[in-house]
Amino acid sequence: MIKHALSVTRADDFARWYQTVIAEADMAEESGVRGCMVIRPWGYGIWERIQRLLDDRIKATGHENCYFPLFIPLSYFEKEAEHVDGFAKEMAVVTHHRLIQQDGKLVPDPAARLEEPLVVRPTSETVIGAAFSRWVQSWRDLPVLINQWANVVRWEMRTRMFLRTAEFLWQEGHTAHASEAEARDEMLRMLEVYRSFAEDCLAMPVVAGEKPENERFPGAVATYSIEAMMQDGKALQAGTSHFLGTTFSTAQNIRFQNAEGELELAQTTSWGVSTRMIGGVIMVHGDDDGLRVPPAIAPWQIVIVPMLRDGPEDAAVMDYARALQGELAKLSALGEPVRALVDGKAAKAQAKRWGWVKKGAPIIVEVGPRDVAGGNVAVIRRDRLYQDSGKLASAIEPRDAFVGAAAAMLENIQQALHADARTRLDAGIRRGVTKFAELEAHFAEGERYPGWVEVQWSKPSGAALDAVVERLKALKLTVRNVAQDAAPADGACIFTGEPAVERILVARAY
Repeated sequence: MIKHALSVTRADDFARWYQTVIAEADMAEESGVRGCMVIRPWGYGIWERIQRLLDDRIKATGHENCYFPLFIPLSYFEKEAEHVDGFAKEMAVVTHHRLIQQDGKLVPDPAARLEEPLVVRPTSETVIGAAFSRWVQSWRDLPVLINQWANVVRWEMRTRMFLRTAEFLWQEGHTAHASEAEARDEMLRMLEVYRSFAEDCLAMPVVAGEKPENERFPGAVATYSIEAMMQDGKALQAGTSHFLGTTFSTAQNIRFQNAEGELELAQTTSWGVSTRMIGGVIMVHGDDDGLRVPPAIAPWQIVIVPMLRDGPEDAAVMDYARALQGELAKLSALGEPVRALVDGKAAKAQAKRWGWVKKGAPIIVEVGPRDVAGGNVAVIRRDRLYQDSGKLASAIEPRDAFVGAAAAMLENIQQALHADARTRLDAGIRRGVTKFAELEAHFAEGERYPGWVEVQWSKPSGAALDAVVERLKALKLTVRNVAQDAAPADGACIFTGEPAVERILVARAY
């Protein structure tokens, strides 16, 4: 029987397992402010890799990076009623600009109350819309294609690290266009950027599609998402892209003179992903020994662990490890130079090995005096940690052979993680459910990993949609999206009995 590195397994308690991985892998920790986290170097290193790879893809589509203020005047939100209503309960508001001592405590100075309260950025449509109204005067000024990497604050009541925090890091793109068709194309283009990024870089298979009316971003005409399946069968919305139409153009007066000299409202979009993606990586790829990081986003792809014994042979072992690091750094894998680290910390080799196992370094290489003498290395693939016998799969290989195969091994690990996750996603979607009672039975209490269900529906709106939402809410379910590659509807809606117009995915979700 395998004794795993973590004290809790996914099968025993998935929620506690998730928190244990974050702690044991040195990903993040509590900060002292509820809902805010300290992202530790390994966790932030993964975010930096996500930033770099995604930023390259965003810029390749013609967008430029910029930055907008953290504080937004309340009046900007008041111009767009639906938007402010959607975020009102989550807004952190600054009302004073100075503190004073009073009875031995620091309190806001009544004389320093702001004339207008400032909202700590929950999203930037309003402040960027105000800028667009200054930048856009003529059709020649369009399109405007910008992106910013920033932090945002949404005062969540129930928080979970990486998945739902009061403060989180993200990227948000905003664009303005001369026509609706161009703006809708932009929305779908960026959705595809997210889809391919998740698949290629995070090794996370996703379903891309349109969200239902009740799940739209506040103020949006249409919202699309990429949805990933976690190992407990729940869905995670991993990214969104919105067609905003003229909602914010009307509120912020983003008008331009067209080629015929007439004034028109610009058509706008917004789209974003966040550190929530890291939570997705944990729950898609993690196992009972900790995290497994896809090589494309691993801060260190190969970690070399010298087996030091405080003896005279330690110097030769360190020299051997550093020389190996230098050879690996000359290689290229997944389109970039290989990232290799020598862990020379003064700790026991076994403790360092299992520390990197829990962090999920794709390849762990151990070298000791015998390896130096024989010109060998001991190689552990994090995605294949154990032999069939249950023993740790540490393979002794000639050093030159390992170096020659290392790049291909990293690429194979990236593909293998994606293939495993794709198999789970495909197997976890149940189709052919034609009655609400079947849907209800599928998600009955006690079924541990129910996955998702695809059903047909008539795309109800208004009160009819509200009734569907309430029925699903009673089962703790939501509509995720209408998959872009879904088969055409050919039956009746399981909610209304009317002819179906599309197929939707229903799931429990984070």
